[in-house]
Amino acid sequence: MTRWLYSLLVVALLPVAMLYLLWRSRRQPDYRRHWGERFALYPRQPAVSKPCLWLHAVSVGETRAAQPLISALRSAYPDHALLLTHTTPTGRATSEALYGDQVERIYLPYDTPWAMQRFLARYQPVVGVIMETELWPNLLHATRQRGIPTLLVNARLSEKSAAGYARFARLTHATLACLDHIGAQAKADATRFKALGAQALTVTGNVKFDIAPPEAQLALGKALRQRIGARRVFLCASTREGEEALILDAWRTHYPQVGAGNTAIPLLLIVPRHPQRFDDVARMANSLFTKVARRSQMDELPLDVEILIGDSMGEMFAYYAAADVAFVGGSLLDFGCQNLIEPCSVGTPVLIGPSTFNFAEAAREALAGGAARQIRSADELVRVASTLLSNDTERAALGAAGQHFAQAHRGATERTMALIAAALGNATRPTGR
Repeated sequence: MTRWLYSLLVVALLPVAMLYLLWRSRRQPDYRRHWGERFALYPRQPAVSKPCLWLHAVSVGETRAAQPLISALRSAYPDHALLLTHTTPTGRATSEALYGDQVERIYLPYDTPWAMQRFLARYQPVVGVIMETELWPNLLHATRQRGIPTLLVNARLSEKSAAGYARFARLTHATLACLDHIGAQAKADATRFKALGAQALTVTGNVKFDIAPPEAQLALGKALRQRIGARRVFLCASTREGEEALILDAWRTHYPQVGAGNTAIPLLLIVPRHPQRFDDVARMANSLFTKVARRSQMDELPLDVEILIGDSMGEMFAYYAAADVAFVGGSLLDFGCQNLIEPCSVGTPVLIGPSTFNFAEAAREALAGGAARQIRSADELVRVASTLLSNDTERAALGAAGQHFAQAHRGATERTMALIAAALGNATRPTGR
């Protein structure tokens, strides 16, 4: 596939994309907002008055992962504006919660040649920094045309994704050639990128290790724990569709007396990954248990509550700090696992499921170093969690190993900043500036 054939396909799919936005907006009204940005249709007033550093973080995970990098960029380049682009409303909302008015934020346009040219002409970034694995052929072709140094950082590429890109080898090779550098999370990621044709590669590590648990979040977690009381807390964090039903069924099987209001039974705290699923998960829990509470409504948490639904955004560190044992969702079913580094950094014992391709290297090293344990089913998850909740010594050892693991892998932000500084040093003047 050539880039022009790809562009025709993107244009043909634009009506489908608009219908998709409308469909998603039934449950997330924010999908109806800022449509103009998705087509690079902007107000007439100037975009930014300073030289612009542009960072793309597609959704929640990438936006949160960018925290240490954004902090370093603001410190190193105080005379520059920082523009964040996103693809999802939850990513944009996360940006608002984390960075407020410290950054500009918009949606990245759909990858048509003219939309990408308008986007770059308006903001004229002096450098582009793309988080993880976002390869848009027209965007990267346009940055190369305009002489804008562009890097793919914190880059990861699973075997499955690499195989998909390899099916379109010509387009993939041409797209990768437009990147000035790739900072890969691990050697395996760099090897896969190189096999697809990438040239300038450095293994920088994972910047998510550099995210320090915010003190305010730790204090919030402590307050939440005080409200819960003396009961042990088992947290299922960032769960994905289908996982909650398996966990709730296994929990009820393991604790058949849970409906009797027995406060000796641990509290099960479930925090779904996506906010549009909060209500569905709460309804599911209410169909199986008699005492279900929600974080948003817990002015006073009943002592005999059986299930607590964490229906809030931006409090994941607080949830981890309040828990005795944490399962990292997206790993029980084949979603590739969510961020297992966060609970490790807090010192909360970590359990993960069999699907870890999004954090393959981190999961492998965490398991090898005794910083996490892996389970194969929901029943095994509940059994192992129950054992850990009743064993203070084992739980403390696992939590301490997790903290050591998180601290030992820091430094990716500094290495990534060196790549950005080198790219800025070699920057040419963009066309039309």
